[in-house]
Amino acid sequence: MIDSQTAAQALLQDYYSVFNSGDREAMLALLSDDVVHDINQGEAEVGREAFRAFLQRMDRCYAEEVEELLVFASSDGSRGAAEFYISGTYLSTDDGLPPAMGQKYRLRVGAFFDLRGGKVARVTNYYNLEDWLRQVGAN
Repeated sequence: MIDSQTAAQALLQDYYSVFNSGDREAMLALLSDDVVHDINQGEAEVGREAFRAFLQRMDRCYAEEVEELLVFASSDGSRGAAEFYISGTYLSTDDGLPPAMGQKYRLRVGAFFDLRGGKVARVTNYYNLEDWLRQVGAN
């Protein structure tokens, strides 16, 4: 039998694997119905449908891939964390951000998770927005 910590690490590996594959339905299936998504420098959104809308906006504005992923989990499997780089292309201007012109970027990201019943119940992402703005030529 797989222990809770190993199961949590596998869930987080799957989460990022399906992110990279572009299979948004498979990604959404890994979330609890009441998932809380703490957006970097933004407000928290609740629910799988809110997460779906977020992914649709992200896919319209950005092409991104997770690289150099490391995942961690608590011994009881209830919490997890990840550190990685996100490599991307800014495809279409996002609301309140500088104009998109196909700019490339690469950012270090930290993510924190609550895990419940084999699903992601909370995801909180952090990255340096000022660094992203510099990379896309806004500063």
